[in-house]
Amino acid sequence: MGGVRGLVCGWTWEENKLFELALAIVDEGDPNRWEAVAAIIGGEKSAEEVHRHYTVLVEDLQFIEGGFMDNELELEDDHNQKSLLQVDCSQSIYWTDEDHSLLVQLDIT
Repeated sequence: MGGVRGLVCGWTWEENKLFELALAIVDEGDPNRWEAVAAIIGGEKSAEEVHRHYTVLVEDLQFIEGGFMDNELELEDDHNQKSLLQVDCSQSIYWTDEDHSLLVQLDIT
């Protein structure tokens, strides 16, 4: 796979990480928010694609936080044997001062 770590819904791992970072630094009230996020991501993502990706993310979060996810992942091995993996989603992960310090060190703005 080289420098690109797989695709999720047409987005690479790197694009998703840049998307998350851009959401953290581009103000929600910015009238050009989606253009700015797309510019931070770079590549071939348009403002419309970025906004659509955000909408899907919000819908996914609402689904998870609404308790509609059963916290089980079905896995299949190389021999088509299926097993269930229980996932503990009881704790949220919050943005910390350390996370903010790392962001400031990147100086992407």
